Amino acid sequence: MSLAFNPLDIPNLGKSVANAILETDPTPIQSVARFTGAGVYAIYYTGDFPAYAAIADANRDGKFELPIYVGKATPSGGRRGVTLTTSGSPLFSRIDDHRKSIEAATNLDAADFYVRWLVVESIWIPLGESVLIQHFAPVWNAVIDGFGNHDPGNGRYNGLNTKWDTLHPGRVWATRLRPRVDTTATISQEAIEYIRSRSE
Repeated sequence: MSLAFNPLDIPNLGKSVANAILETDPTPIQSVARFTGAGVYAIYYTGDFPAYAAIADANRDGKFELPIYVGKATPSGGRRGVTLTTSGSPLFSRIDDHRKSIEAATNLDAADFYVRWLVVESIWIPLGESVLIQHFAPVWNAVIDGFGNHDPGNGRYNGLNTKWDTLHPGRVWATRLRPRVDTTATISQEAIEYIRSRSE
């Protein structure tokens, strides 16, 4: 016997957030105007970087079917378990940080990136992000790590450089980290194989 559908089950609540963001119109990441609130977002790529050819194909001609990255921005205090009313612009600021990272990369063009976002009540933000990541498994979340990283600051540059910064050099602070053994060729191939496996 199948269980009756319960719209208030945690998975269904998460899906409602995910479905709501997918109903919004993608906006060029360079054209996002400041707005208030916290929430979730999905970034889409439409350019000609070879490793992401399948992603770009899925997003051209207005389709926007496959995000390259999914993330969230919580209100101040959210990481400490404190639910606060958001009066600032943490979601806009997070998207804008990503725009700057993309613009800094020497082999990416910010004009090829679009973003969807949704301002969400803080209690549902992690759940919405989790459902989106689980459903799409974006390559920058799952394989090419480091896109969402910030400058670790003085005294913390003994860590290993990220795959994202190795494949897409340009962020000044990343050059202070220890280089990886991985080459751009091996990271690109890893991305290609991962994206291919997700489409099979």
